[in-house]
Amino acid sequence: MALSCSSLCSQLSLIRHCRLGKNRITHGLYSPYVVCQFRLPLCRHYSSSEVRRGFARYVASKLQWANTKYEDFLKKRFPRFFLLYHTFVEGFKLLFRDAKDIRRIKGKMWSDGVKFQDLPYRDMEKLRQFRRDLIKAIPLVIISIPPFANYLVFVLMYFFPRQLLIPHFWTPSQQLEFRRVYHSLRARHHWPVLKGLECTSQQVKNGHLQRQLKDLCAKVQSGANPKVSEILAIRSLFSGPPLGIRRMSVDHMRHISPLLFLTPRLPGFLIGQRLSSHGLELLQLDRGLSRLGVHQLNDSELRQACYLRGLNADVLGVNQCREWLSQWLQVSSSLKDSEVSLLLHSIVFLSANYPSGPSHH
Repeated sequence: MALSCSSLCSQLSLIRHCRLGKNRITHGLYSPYVVCQFRLPLCRHYSSSEVRRGFARYVASKLQWANTKYEDFLKKRFPRFFLLYHTFVEGFKLLFRDAKDIRRIKGKMWSDGVKFQDLPYRDMEKLRQFRRDLIKAIPLVIISIPPFANYLVFVLMYFFPRQLLIPHFWTPSQQLEFRRVYHSLRARHHWPVLKGLECTSQQVKNGHLQRQLKDLCAKVQSGANPKVSEILAIRSLFSGPPLGIRRMSVDHMRHISPLLFLTPRLPGFLIGQRLSSHGLELLQLDRGLSRLGVHQLNDSELRQACYLRGLNADVLGVNQCREWLSQWLQVSSSLKDSEVSLLLHSIVFLSANYPSGPSHH
């Protein structure tokens, strides 16, 4: 229990009286034995360290009380601002908790010599997402360091939440809205990717493979969902020219990049490197997910896994998400590292029309 001001002052005066009494009594009529008998019980119960701890608890309780009153005031008088304030505070809690988890995962990798692809799926996904979030969150953290700078952060949160903030600082309604916006931006590149594949098919010398690629593109463009076997039938075209990860044209790579939320405004060789690294990372995540099993994911993890791989899972049921993710893993589990380009194109093949109807409708 926190000490009150009056009780704290009385304890301090008693200790001070105890110390002064030592000089008076030892030079007076009382023996040292009597002095010890008087001082020991009092000092045992009210030592200076306990007084400091009691004072710290008292201050902490008062600060907590003041913070609660402040939040109640904001909630009643300024509910919209309170929502931003609450989101800001909870966002930093989540961010620091994730940082703690990342430290644990990194420590395990260093001490046990575990590589990224050998980690459990949830650890792999947390590492991947934290890297992306951290790059975007660093400016926000720096801005928040000076005194009263958090008010500037509130302004940024209010006017530019999607552009400047990571999902930790989004409200639940904003998370749904922004995922829908990002998916619509991604879906704009479905048809350019299919058109690019049609043009590239003219470079395929094998007539049978050329016809299969054209048929697959036509099927997706018509609004149908292709089978896994139809996608895997053309896998050899995506390990070398003309559709390998480093063999595609720069224009085609610029349409593939937004499918992974990567900027296309970079030199061609950098786009190729980023597509290769992100594609291999996604392939490693798929292998980790296959080891774990789709049914082991909770609803939130399931929707996030689908969203990462190109599907707007917020408008689908859990069973639909699980069915789609199982189809994706059937394709992914059959691919080699050299065929990762087909995995990136499968974002269009599998998600453009799922569950029904073209994505541009």
